[in-house]
Amino acid sequence: MSELKHHIVKTNGLDMHVAEAGAGPLVLLCHGWPEFWFSWRHQLAALAAAGYRAVAPDMRGYGQTSAPQDIAQYSILHLVGDMIGLVAALGERSAIIVGHDWGAPVAWTSALLRPDVFPAVVAMSVPHRARGPAPPLAMIRAAGMENFYWIYFQQPGVAEKEFEADVGSTMRRVLCGVFSNDGSRQGKHPLDLAPGAGMLDHVAAPEQLPAWIDEATLAQFVAEFRRTGFRGGLNWYRNIDRNWELTAPWQGATIRQPALFIAGARDAVIRGVMGERALAELPNVGPGLRKKIIIEGAGHWIQQERPAEVNAALLAFLSEVGKA
Repeated sequence: MSELKHHIVKTNGLDMHVAEAGAGPLVLLCHGWPEFWFSWRHQLAALAAAGYRAVAPDMRGYGQTSAPQDIAQYSILHLVGDMIGLVAALGERSAIIVGHDWGAPVAWTSALLRPDVFPAVVAMSVPHRARGPAPPLAMIRAAGMENFYWIYFQQPGVAEKEFEADVGSTMRRVLCGVFSNDGSRQGKHPLDLAPGAGMLDHVAAPEQLPAWIDEATLAQFVAEFRRTGFRGGLNWYRNIDRNWELTAPWQGATIRQPALFIAGARDAVIRGVMGERALAELPNVGPGLRKKIIIEGAGHWIQQERPAEVNAALLAFLSEVGKA
């Protein structure tokens, strides 16, 4: 494999840390919450070996990248602007953009707003959704999900206090249970919290880690979030309604570039009424969708849980859309 290089680039007013491997057409890898560049370790190696320049940044507010204080600085337009600036800072004019979890909306929206820069898109775990008729948090409340985790995250300091009390326990629970759904909650959305409860209250820390993550790997996540805290990533959630307001000019727009979607069948994000509807509507809001891959037995952290399958699908798609 190509040597993994770490460096800082200037983009959209930020100092952005990136991990980079390989040479060739540029592929950007956008992580989600609560992650950092390390989530893409398996893909960096595979893409570099296949003749691509693979770049995984610490996204705004994460890792070694700048974390602005102002919550408003974490809107979707800022996040897309970071990726536009990153492509230019790397000396390129275009890139295939790949995103997982919150990185998926960044990838989808980047493709929607700048098809000239992002000629193809790969998203994992989070389908693209059409802009709704009302702010998302109001719609969630109207659906009776007053305790949905998006709402829990809105008050600054509340979730931070819960997660930072014991970062080791937090990361163990989040990476090994919170976003996976075995169907045991009897119709209740797995991410709709109990009244007055925190996000971690409905999932116990596992006695034994799943096969895809070992103690040394978990320790990498724990060390990074002990150092940075959780504020930066949580501020992405605090812009959900603002993102709805900012994207009004693109009401009804669709993503026409070639697209690939990958998710685990046990991923809570694609379960429940909201998730299943978004999955079903994906071909309509993204008419360029080439393939939708749902991997049985896998959960939310799909690129880490099933790297061989994800890498094979990713490389097949990249080959199909061309290296130009």
